[in-house]
Amino acid sequence: MTDHKSQGVFSAKVTSNRRIRACFWTMDLEFTGVGAQAYARFQPGQFVEVDVSNLGLPPEELIAPELRDAVRRNILLRRPFSFADVTVETNRTTAELLYCVLGPASVRLTTLSRGDSLSVLGPLGHGFRVPPGKRLALLVVGGMGAPPIQCLAKLLRTEYAGTHVIAFIGAKTAASLPFAGEFDGMPERIDSFIPAFAKYGIASAVTTDDGSAGRRGFVTERLAQWLDEQRDWLPEQTIIYACGPEPMLAATARLAVERNIDCQVSTERRMACGIGVCQSCAIECRVEGSDETAYRLCCQDGPVFDARTVVFDD
Repeated sequence: MTDHKSQGVFSAKVTSNRRIRACFWTMDLEFTGVGAQAYARFQPGQFVEVDVSNLGLPPEELIAPELRDAVRRNILLRRPFSFADVTVETNRTTAELLYCVLGPASVRLTTLSRGDSLSVLGPLGHGFRVPPGKRLALLVVGGMGAPPIQCLAKLLRTEYAGTHVIAFIGAKTAASLPFAGEFDGMPERIDSFIPAFAKYGIASAVTTDDGSAGRRGFVTERLAQWLDEQRDWLPEQTIIYACGPEPMLAATARLAVERNIDCQVSTERRMACGIGVCQSCAIECRVEGSDETAYRLCCQDGPVFDARTVVFDD
């Protein structure tokens, strides 16, 4: 459960901010004092709301032509992000923010450099949970669903060493894989191709819609095939964690139900405030023990939910 007393608006110092490929950037943040204490309790899958309202635009030549008109509008609301990594030290807590430059808010983030400050509201929401008795964790990533799964991968490796972990990663193309490196022509086999997971000793199975990296197809198809080939793992010993586009989450949830495997999904809605005031992030969920449904708030009750409870659109 989230300790709401540990939530607040904290100032984070930027220690680095760099482009890792195409539109993908990674920013390292440092929290000290009470902020360090708050983020020392950060759970993988929780999120933060970042204030970009006081940030300017980079020079026009550094903005993608297709974004130059849209980025000029003012940014009033904070933007939600989930950390890809959190490291707790004696007097500070550091966090990695992986982001894709897609609009006026993310373009402004690229102007930050070492020594700048960023206003961060959090930690918010409920993250992933690791039930007892799980010997196999299957991580399912769709595109920019990578950050919370990366953060979870570190937790699984450091605190659940007896759990075997495999990452299943999907994207439209090799260029849209949100990781540092070059992945064109990557083989279809499961191996340590993705450094963000390989550094924890976790192998990855990669799929792309066009076949430019790994296997051609959807990541959920690759996961289903892998499960069909296994004889060593029991469903009750297995858990699936997923984050990505909603159609992928829905397909993963159906797959988990069909095979009677526990599954947690990190959902996304427009979280304008992050604290349950604006009610803009409602998500339909089943009510346990009945045929009824009720709306929960992604920002407070989630963003991570048991996949069986979420009502996905067909």
